[in-house]
Amino acid sequence: MLDRRRFLTVLGASGTTLAAGRAFAQAALPKVVVTKDPNCGCCGGWVEHMKAAGFPVEVVTTPQVNWVKVRLGVPDALASCHTAEVGGYVIEGHVPADAVKRLLAEKPQAKGLAVPGMPVGSPGMEVKGVENDTYEVVLFGPSGQTTFARYQGVSPV
Repeated sequence: MLDRRRFLTVLGASGTTLAAGRAFAQAALPKVVVTKDPNCGCCGGWVEHMKAAGFPVEVVTTPQVNWVKVRLGVPDALASCHTAEVGGYVIEGHVPADAVKRLLAEKPQAKGLAVPGMPVGSPGMEVKGVENDTYEVVLFGPSGQTTFARYQGVSPV
């Protein structure tokens, strides 16, 4: 029989285990290094989205963002306003955090993910009172490009 004291002890241990599990899961996420133009405001919204998802984030501000895109092999057609690096992959533009987590878990043979342009409703591009765009997250690399996921706002479609 489970008495009150034993129940509270088990409950306390479970709570500690859950909290430790969450802390470990967040600590296990690799650092995202974001390169952005000093004049871009929406990039900060994407950075906050990634932090809220548990990623540690470092921001590098430079007017030479296009050089970073060239160095990392981001195709012109997939370019957006900021470029990030995480876990050996390139993340171009307003890619939702759960797509980045999926990329890191699945580890496909690719250069990275991109959300071309700046779709309304994507992380960092939220506009109150405006319908969110439906947009694709593109997996790209040496073997070409393919749709990795579709979203409307930050929700998968």
